[in-house]
Amino acid sequence: MATESASAAWIAFGTVEIDTLGHRLFVDGEEVGLERKAFSVLVLLAREPGRVLSRDEILDEVWGHHHVTPGSLSRVVAMLRHALGETAEGSRYLHTVHGVGFRLDADVRSAASREELMAGRAVVATELALASVLPTEAARPPVDAVASAPPPPVQAGTARRFEKAFIGAVIVLLMVVAVLLGRHQFARPSAEASQGIDPKSVAVLPFENLSTDGNNAYFASGMQDMILTQLVGIGGLKVISRTSTQKYPSHPGDVKTIARQLGVATLLEGTVQKAGNQVLINVQLIDAESGSHLWAKAYTRTLDNVFNVEGEVAQNVAEALKVQLTSAETARIDQVPTTSAEAYDLYLQAGAHANRAYDDPVMSPSELPVAISLYQQALTKDPDFALAEAGLARAHMQMYFFAPDRTNARLAEAKAAADRALALQPGLGQGHYALGLYYYWGHRDYARATTQLALARQALPNSATVELLIAAVARRQGHWDEAVALFHAATVLDPHSEFAFNQLGVTYQSLRRHAEADKAFASALEVSRNPGGERMAQVFNELMWKGDLEPLRTTLAGIAPGSEAYAGNVAAMYFERSLARDYAGAIKVAEADKAESWSDPDNIALPRDLYLAWALQGAGEADKAASAFTSVAERSRAALADRPDDADLHIALAFAYAGLGQKTEAVAEGERAVALMPISGDALTGADMLAHQAQLYMRLGQPDQAIPLLERVMSMPTGMILSGALLRLDPIWDPLRDDPRFKALLVKYPSGG
Repeated sequence: MATESASAAWIAFGTVEIDTLGHRLFVDGEEVGLERKAFSVLVLLAREPGRVLSRDEILDEVWGHHHVTPGSLSRVVAMLRHALGETAEGSRYLHTVHGVGFRLDADVRSAASREELMAGRAVVATELALASVLPTEAARPPVDAVASAPPPPVQAGTARRFEKAFIGAVIVLLMVVAVLLGRHQFARPSAEASQGIDPKSVAVLPFENLSTDGNNAYFASGMQDMILTQLVGIGGLKVISRTSTQKYPSHPGDVKTIARQLGVATLLEGTVQKAGNQVLINVQLIDAESGSHLWAKAYTRTLDNVFNVEGEVAQNVAEALKVQLTSAETARIDQVPTTSAEAYDLYLQAGAHANRAYDDPVMSPSELPVAISLYQQALTKDPDFALAEAGLARAHMQMYFFAPDRTNARLAEAKAAADRALALQPGLGQGHYALGLYYYWGHRDYARATTQLALARQALPNSATVELLIAAVARRQGHWDEAVALFHAATVLDPHSEFAFNQLGVTYQSLRRHAEADKAFASALEVSRNPGGERMAQVFNELMWKGDLEPLRTTLAGIAPGSEAYAGNVAAMYFERSLARDYAGAIKVAEADKAESWSDPDNIALPRDLYLAWALQGAGEADKAASAFTSVAERSRAALADRPDDADLHIALAFAYAGLGQKTEAVAEGERAVALMPISGDALTGADMLAHQAQLYMRLGQPDQAIPLLERVMSMPTGMILSGALLRLDPIWDPLRDDPRFKALLVKYPSGG
């Protein structure tokens, strides 16, 4: 079969069809998006079914083995498993041969066209159906007898019975397939599933702080982070992300169960005790299956010579797991990040605040300014501290995107810090990652962002953070199937990451696959350390899906006033009051908040005073509304002098002009916003901007311009911002309720649409 398929245009197995020339993959008749490298690996395996291809062999063939780590292959295999509907614990076709490589087990067919494959599949389906109605093995005659005996004649009654049996077998088969497909998509590995776990895999549990001073907790978590950073850069390892391990205790009693939940063979535990200038670090690597120690060591250091502990730990873990480090990995691990004890300590403090903001973006405005200040202090102590520069750049970009603080000054600070990091340490993965954020979030320059993220992945092959950003870029480019696959692949490196599951849910929601989004959000909620935030995502999806306001209202009512969660969900509270047409309540929400702007689900940031103006307008307070609209217009015009190409500022000014009755100016600004944020440049926010333009026309009293835009937006993957359910609820569309075109739109997109 390998010879036949070596040059075939189409090859297939089971319900999988591969267009080798067109680089297309079909599973159960549906096209599935795949990265080119993943597609090439699949073709390579499928052309030699049953043969074990070594990791090096695959890397040589597909990547040319140029500056590529085994971690890249592991990521691609995870992506293929998702595309084929498999897991490492339950593989039908793609099997891992531990310590060697991978093998595809299947009856592979080849053909010159898809039509030939379909004909072949029909024959196979008939044979399967025949097998299902034949007698059981115990009742069958010997093989030789069957082979030599002539086929028995089929009577008319027998033929009818056969036809019924065949139909029954097909129905049962379809039911089984449907159940299995429904079960596997969000299934987690069972506690008993140990087969398929990579023996060269590790999870770093939270380090225990044994210091008498509780304020030193940052030092213990910082040491864990530094060691994890070193391990993430080793391509021969599978390393689980910090966000998946943080919920576990430092020294669990049942290491076997936790390791299986995380999908690893070993756990790294540690304790840190800091007193004055003295530091005692105990680290131990545990084999999860036996509970025995593979390696352990105690480090007694002063703050002046603690810098190389993380590198030494990483080398010992690699050695214990029989992972051969490359020369580049060895050089990186041997490089001391700083020789300043003060700079190192400040860096670890900054990381604690930065991690809190990363884990919960709602905390960005409160945590990131502290992190930025500490990174800057660290750099004052050691201007050559590349990791601190990279951390500073990332913190600036998160402030830009999530605070949001969309200023040129913030962007310039981020770019300068990232450039300095890479000048100090060429090839630094964290530096390339920060530069990727700059090009992606700052400029939507996906080509440059992709280049930087590829370099970051090369240096940090086990980083779920890098994978998640690559997935997000694919989504912004409108590569929806690829984004789904990449977000799934990220959950392999970060199996308990609420963010990975949340973003998977957001992607499904955008695709209007609300039921699948609900399951993804439920998975995020299950592993979340911030259940309130994930519950909000789930009930918002339910609103867009079913049009039910009650779950959102109940969830918002449970948030304590004055809490960070309350501050992070103020816009949602305003939204809920607006949908309920309680404009007095919406006014109170907007007036009580102090934020300059609110961001919608696609990160379009509009002035809070604009929302206040709309609520005042809805409540009939025309004079106060006009005053608010005037304020928004003045501030937007002033900001545009510094940022003339900011689409958010143009659409805000358009809405302000609409509120002031300046229709010509409003339309011009709205068109300018759409031109600056086209769908070709951002599949998410570009479509969102069109939805805003439709709302603008409604506020201008021009429904004939609004309806075609609505139809266009509803035809795209915009289920996170607009749905049939929301069209039925939102008062902005009330003037269209009796319009036949609007009624037809609601019929075309029932429920979530």
